[in-house]
Amino acid sequence: MTALRHRILLHAYVTEKSMDEMERQNKLEFVVDSRANRAEIKRAVEQTYQCRVAKVNVKIVREGKIATVRFRSDFSAEDIGSRAGVF
Repeated sequence: MTALRHRILLHAYVTEKSMDEMERQNKLEFVVDSRANRAEIKRAVEQTYQCRVAKVNVKIVREGKIATVRFRSDFSAEDIGSRAGVF
């Protein structure tokens, strides 16, 4: 499962909008493998960062597939973002 986790989550996707969502709505964005579905993305984020995910939204853009992950209120997106290499 470790190799699968690292294959799904490629890296954090940082834009001005994503930084605003991190502060206001407790969300982070990740570039993910184009073959991954929502359940796989949720499982990979929870296992990689030892947190609980409330919701996963996925969009396909020119750069690939981007997952917007909302965390439960007892987990901070800023703390997880610092572990993910956003800062």
